[in-house]
Amino acid sequence: MIPSQRALFDLPREVAYFNAAYMGPMPLAASGAGAISYARKAQPWTLDIQADFFAAPEAFRTKAASLFAASRNDIAIVPAASYGLATAARNLAPDSRSEILVLDAQFPSNVYVWRGLAEQYGARIRTVTRNENESWTEAVLAAIGTATSIVACPHVHWADGGLLDLAAISDAARRQGAALVLDLTQSLGVLPFDMAAIQPDFAVAACYKWMLGPYSIGALYVAPQHQQGEPLEENWIVRDRAEDFARLVDYADEYAPGARRFDMGERSAFQLVPAANVCLQHLLDWDPVAISQTLGARTAEIAEAVAPLGLRDATPQRAPHYLCLSLPDGAPADLVKRLAARQVYVSQRGDRLRVTPHLYNDQIDLARLVAALKAEL
Repeated sequence: MIPSQRALFDLPREVAYFNAAYMGPMPLAASGAGAISYARKAQPWTLDIQADFFAAPEAFRTKAASLFAASRNDIAIVPAASYGLATAARNLAPDSRSEILVLDAQFPSNVYVWRGLAEQYGARIRTVTRNENESWTEAVLAAIGTATSIVACPHVHWADGGLLDLAAISDAARRQGAALVLDLTQSLGVLPFDMAAIQPDFAVAACYKWMLGPYSIGALYVAPQHQQGEPLEENWIVRDRAEDFARLVDYADEYAPGARRFDMGERSAFQLVPAANVCLQHLLDWDPVAISQTLGARTAEIAEAVAPLGLRDATPQRAPHYLCLSLPDGAPADLVKRLAARQVYVSQRGDRLRVTPHLYNDQIDLARLVAALKAEL
């Protein structure tokens, strides 16, 4: 169990923040690294070509690869999950009349892109639903069939916290010759990822939630068989010999190795990468296995503490770091707003209260959460 890391964050004692699934607060060291970067941009002559344009993003690539249990050559630097999913769609061609599987109420960025691809190729979108007593894994496995060309899903459903057995889903998809594309934004860094067992075609995660990083940066895993594919854009820094600024107009047809061809333009992101590197290093130091175990114990404790208030943990096979509680009859429609007035921060998704702690939470926060819920319910 990891003790509370609250001292590493700018969280006033009167604030109880249980909303990592919406936006993770950056650690103080990360925001400090970002501030230093902004100050250096005010004096651009202090920037170093090798360190700032190349070494820092390569460090990000290496740290992100560790979270994926992949090689750094398999990682592209992207500005958003939607960018990574669009890259995947650019490099997949579903058969006409085949089915692209998405989950009911899945995050929109992992739906719209597949609607467009289905229309382009004459494929169909099949939305997987589950009943109250069924897990998302069971529902997806039942939906995969001979018509399936792409399975597009998360590791953890953003609305109810349902955990998907990606190894089982991957095995079923492979037996049908279907591609597997994952959005890991709600899991990477706090839930171990078994690359050897899952082997997705593409997997992307934005950094600003559970990885506690800045907005507008993320990591895309690209399987080796797709690394000769077509990027969304053509930018100078992903080409061979881009480090030699004096010879940039000696245009190179070759790309830098691995998944680097899929990097976003301006991937050096001077104000983002240094902060993101600090955040990823924190996660690696804590270890996603230990983080998952710690947060699993905390969500179990919260679920037990609020059960007498009529808040029910009703998600089959819930992710350990996620708690989505069914609200009792008569709960105020503006419950989230009322809790925020008490400086207790959670989210509501549909008819569920989403409580998502991280390592900065402690027993005082938990007591304040329970007291606020008791007062309002």
